[in-house]
Amino acid sequence: MDDPPGWIAEFTVSPEQFAAHLHAVVDSGRTPVTVSALADHLAGRAPLPPRPVVLTFDDGFADLPGPTAAALAARSLPGTAYLTTGAITPSGRSLLPPAPMMRLKEAPLLEQAGLEVGGHTVTHAQLDTLGRDALERELRDSKQVLEDTLGHPVRHLAYPHGYNSRAVRRAAARSGYETAAAVRHALSSQRDERYRVARLIVRRSHTAADVEAWMRGEGARVAPYRDGVLTVGWRWYRRARAAVRGPEFAG
Repeated sequence: MDDPPGWIAEFTVSPEQFAAHLHAVVDSGRTPVTVSALADHLAGRAPLPPRPVVLTFDDGFADLPGPTAAALAARSLPGTAYLTTGAITPSGRSLLPPAPMMRLKEAPLLEQAGLEVGGHTVTHAQLDTLGRDALERELRDSKQVLEDTLGHPVRHLAYPHGYNSRAVRRAAARSGYETAAAVRHALSSQRDERYRVARLIVRRSHTAADVEAWMRGEGARVAPYRDGVLTVGWRWYRRARAAVRGPEFAG
């Protein structure tokens, strides 16, 4: 979008920037694959092509089944879209602030355009602050809604804003997901964790040169690695705050 809502502006690029980023991916010579291909590799079922890259899109904003999917299809670039079902379902409930969103009925259009669909919870809450029952509802209900809409299993999950913990990762596995994507601001690797796949967030300030560096395997640390003290401390602070205020938006 050229003029996004303020709360999401930092994580939004203009159509021109997006085209430049995709051009950098194509020119890099990397092979774009879906998260399913990565999952098959991490599980030892199939090899990855040389120099793979995974393109992922979270939440389900209104541009996704339209200009975003069209831009990817025009370049024969597959990707994976993680959808927040409460935000895209009529009369659904989510913690996402107001923004133009796609509709649940458009999810099959994403697959027709070459985008795989994964789950991104119901409300976009900070999963690592929820109790067990609330956590499992977020994971299972969103999965079921997407499977009912698409008519096939939904294998993959992305944690809202990457927030996860050991308990959240175990719950993702129990709910039937084969992988779960975090954020980590890092490059993934051959040794990455299936339930904490590292990703890089594209921010408004990122240029095509930044994307070119990532395609060379530069400009970011490489996962897996242990959570740092600040990450653990921030998690405990958010848990204490959620105990007083209730579930909060992950963003």
